[in-house]
Parts: sequence; C-alpha cells; structure tokens
Amino acid sequence: MKTRIPVIVERGSKKAFASAVEWPGWSRGGRDETQALEALVAYGARYKSAMHAAARDLIPPPDTSAVRVVERLKGDTTTDFGVPTRGGAADERPVNAAELNRLSALLRAAWAAFDRAARAAAGVELAKGPRGGGRDLDPIIDHVLGAEESYVTAIGGRRPPDATDADARTKQIHNEVLAALAARARGEPPAPSRRTSPLWTPRYFVRRSAWHVLDHAWEIEDRAKRPG
Repeated sequence: MKTRIPVIVERGSKKAFASAVEWPGWSRGGRDETQALEALVAYGARYKSAMHAAARDLIPPPDTSAVRVVERLKGDTTTDFGVPTRGGAADERPVNAAELNRLSALLRAAWAAFDRAARAAAGVELAKGPRGGGRDLDPIIDHVLGAEESYVTAIGGRRPPDATDADARTKQIHNEVLAALAARARGEPPAPSRRTSPLWTPRYFVRRSAWHVLDHAWEIEDRAKRPG
C-alpha cells in the first residue's frame, strides 16, 4: 500500500484549509474539511506543474483516500477570511541543512511560478468577479510584494529599504527572505524588532509564503482573458 500524503487541516467556523505537510504552498480551502481536502487533491497536479523540478518527487493523489490528516488545528477569523493562519506541531520540527535547501528551492519555485503568471498576463485584461471585484495585475503584484515585505519580519529578518523599481524591490525582498530563513534554521537570533507576537517557525513561514504566492499566481492565470 502506498504511503498516503500527510495533511494538516485548519478549521474555522466558516472555512477550512488543508495543507500538505511536506509540500509548502499546496494548500486549498473549502467550507469544511471535506471540501478543503477535495480542493487540495484537485490542485495536486497543478501544484506539481507550477513547482517544476522542486516537486519532481510528488505523485499527485487521485482522490482523498490518498491523503491522511495528521493534525487538526483550530482556526480563527483570519481562517474564515481565507488565510491558513495556524502553525502546528509539524511546523515545529527542526530544519537541517538538507531540508533548508529543499524548502528554499520550493519557495523559489513558487516565486518563479508567480513571475511566469504575471509575465504571461502582461497587457491582458483580468476578468472581474460577478460584482466587478478583483485587483488588476499591477495591484496584485504590489500586494504580493507588500505581503512578502511583512512576512520577512515574521521570520526574524529585516524589512528591506524601498527600492526604485519592482524588479529591484523583488530581488531585495527575496534575498532578505532567504537569508532570514537560513538564519532561523541555524538557530541564529532574529534581527532587532518591535514585533511583539511570536515569530513564525521556518516551516510555517515557507508554507504560508508559498501558499500566498501560488494562490495569486493561480488567480492571475484563472482571470486572464485570452484572445480568441
């Protein structure tokens, strides 16, 4: 019998998220646990495709019988808003050098997937929601970069100074993220900060960051209107 994929489920009062423990960024939501697990399975092949070589060892599950819930977390209003916001015991595990390399590669793969989606949608009108909602491409890019600037302080890094253009800003943020992630994995003290809430663990940080990047990459792909 093949080993089932371990999954964390985070449940709020209105929404649930299922996240693959060993594959950061592969997280999907639904109204309840069943829907979240079904959505996770439905996105398995898309996740593998988006992550390229970083997910070469992933075999997407054919159905929910191929996944196994190893932890259930109590969500909150942020969960119900649509964000997997809870770290669990699986996220507390230490990160050795080999695992740091793997997690860093997965995070870089998520960034690359977002960049590909953004480049492909350049100059393309993004479909609006039924009530006209939804950001245009440039605001989505700005939102993702802004979130990453905020996330870097959650792992114990420094918020990069403002850059002159989007490419330079992106490079600065990603360099700081990878440096901060490596420092935390090695057990080094975080940068001085006014932050009062607990720092994210390296594993939860990568899981949350990769999910956010991929979620918006897939939003861009799904909303892009293709000619013809």
